[in-house]
Amino acid sequence: MEEVINAVPVALVDGETQDIGNAMMQGVNDTLLSMGVDEVWADKIDNFIILLIIIGVALLANLICRKIILRTVSRLVKQTKATWDDIVFNDKVMANVSRMVAPILIYIAIPIAFPEHADSSLLDFLRRLCLIYILAVFLRFVSALCTAIYLVYSAREQYKDKPLKGLLQTAQVILFFIGAIIIISILIKQSPVVLLTGLGASAAVLMLVFKDSIMGFVSGIQLSANNMLKVGDWITMPKYGADGTVIEVTLNTVKVRNFDNTITTIPPYLLVSDSFQNWQGMQESGGRRVKRSINIDMTSVRFCTPEMLAKYRKIQILKDYVDETEKVVEQYNKEHDIDNSILVNGRRQTNLGVFRAYLTNYLKNLPTVNQDMTCMVRQLQPTETGIPLELYFFSANKVWVAYEGIQADVFDHVLAIIPEFDLQVFQNPSGADLRRIGVKIEN
Repeated sequence: MEEVINAVPVALVDGETQDIGNAMMQGVNDTLLSMGVDEVWADKIDNFIILLIIIGVALLANLICRKIILRTVSRLVKQTKATWDDIVFNDKVMANVSRMVAPILIYIAIPIAFPEHADSSLLDFLRRLCLIYILAVFLRFVSALCTAIYLVYSAREQYKDKPLKGLLQTAQVILFFIGAIIIISILIKQSPVVLLTGLGASAAVLMLVFKDSIMGFVSGIQLSANNMLKVGDWITMPKYGADGTVIEVTLNTVKVRNFDNTITTIPPYLLVSDSFQNWQGMQESGGRRVKRSINIDMTSVRFCTPEMLAKYRKIQILKDYVDETEKVVEQYNKEHDIDNSILVNGRRQTNLGVFRAYLTNYLKNLPTVNQDMTCMVRQLQPTETGIPLELYFFSANKVWVAYEGIQADVFDHVLAIIPEFDLQVFQNPSGADLRRIGVKIEN
C-alpha cells in the first residue's frame, strides 16, 4: 500500500511538486502582500496557509465521502434483495473506508506546502505519521470487513457447526501483528523483512506470549475437523463445572451456558486433552434413554398359586402372557411326569416373573416410549438391598422437562402396581417404622 500511495508524490517531487508548490506559494504570498501583510511575515506564514488549505480540502473530501458517497452506497445496498451486502457494507466498514480519504490526500499533497523543504526531516516525519495513520485505519477496515464476512457465513446453516469465530480472531491477530511490524518499520525506517528476521530469534518468547492463542487455534481446528463440538451442543464436563449449552466458540475460550444460567468458560485445548460428554447425538436420535431400577424385597418373591394366576389373567396386557406361559409350564411338567404336590418340582411361574412381563408389555404399549429403540425390563445382581429390577427404554420426547415427566409417570405407576403382584419394595426402616416396632414391643 505504501508503494501505491508513494507513486503520486514521487512523481511530483521530481519536478511537478516544486512547480505547483512554488506557484501556489507565490499566489498566497501575493495575496498576503495585497492585504497589507509585511513581506517578512508573508514569507513565514505562506507555507502554513497552504498546509491549512490542503487540510481543509482533505476534510472537505472526507465530508463529501461520508455524507454523499457512503449514503448513496447505503441506499443502493438496502434496495437489493440480498442480505449479505447489508452486512458487508455496514456503517462500521464504510466509516473506516471514509477515514482513509483525508490522510491519503494530506500524505500526497503535503510536499506542495513545503516545496523548498522536500527533503527535510520534518516533512519526512509528517509524511510517515500520515502513512502510519493510513495503515492503522486500513487495518481497522480489513478487520471490520472480516467481521462482516464472519457474520454473513455464521448465519448460514451449513457453517453454524464451524468454529468461525476462532478463525476470525486468528486472522485478526495475524493481521494486527503484521500491521504492527510494518508500522514499526516505518517509524525506524527499516524494512519489515529485517524486523521479521530479528523476531525469528525470539520465536520462543513469542510462542510463550501467544501460547493460549496458538493452542486455541489448533484445538479449534481439531474440534471442527472431528465434529466434536459446535455452538448449540449440550455438553457436560463435571471437572470444570460445565453442564449446559455451548453459546460461543472463540480462539481462547468456549463459553457454556449452564442450566442454572451461569456461564462456564473453558479453554478449547482442555476439550481436546480432557474428556467431556456431548449430548448432541442423543438430541439427534429418536429418543432419550431412561435407565432406572427399583429394589424388590427378596422375601416377597414366591411361586404363583392358581388364585394369583386367575387374578393376573384379569389384567388385559397380561392375559395372553399368563395363558401361553402356563401352557408351556403344564406341558413341560406333563412330559417329565412332575409331581405337582411339591412346588419345587418342575417349572412354575413366579410373581416376580409375571411382574417383569407386565412391565415389558406396559412399556411397549406406552405412546411416550420409542418402540423402535431398545426396550426391556431386566434383573440385576441381587444385593443386601434386594433385587434391582431395571427398566431400560427410550423416551420419544427428548426435551428435558417432558422427559423427566415421562419417566416420573412410569415409575409412579410401577410403585403403585407392585402390591398387586404380592411384591414389596425394599426400603430401609424410617422413623415411623421404628416407632411402630417400638409400640408392638411395648404391647
